Amino acid sequence: MKLCVIPARGGSKRIQKKNIKKFCGKPIIAWSIQLAITSKYFDKIIVSTDDNEIADLARSYGADVPFVRPKILSDDYTGTVPVISHAIKWQIKHYQKPTYVCCIYATAPFVKLSDLKYGLKILKNSSNFLNLFFFSIIIGCGPMI
Repeated sequence: MKLCVIPARGGSKRIQKKNIKKFCGKPIIAWSIQLAITSKYFDKIIVSTDDNEIADLARSYGADVPFVRPKILSDDYTGTVPVISHAIKWQIKHYQKPTYVCCIYATAPFVKLSDLKYGLKILKNSSNFLNLFFFSIIIGCGPMI
């Protein structure tokens, strides 16, 4: 089972509601969700969020939001790995253990299908294959908004 996790915290300090701000005509998170869906690489696409507005929007674009991210994982200091780890543990507890996990950031609208394909190829060819792999996709060198 191939899992995509899109982390999208609601409490950004620098750019309020950055994950749902319009970018080229649609909410910026929609670009990541639609890429994950159209790639057909994933069996499940989860948005991990602590924000009801983000959750509703993510669902309207076809992502699953099966839980509310705990407050302890929603502060200014929590990194991506604990957030993804929480989503993986939730997935294992409620469904099944994923074989691959990909993180696509909500604010990465320039990620292309070829980027996902390349990341998955590297992952599958890795000599460090154990039971679960995680890779993250982000393109760019600075703030998008």
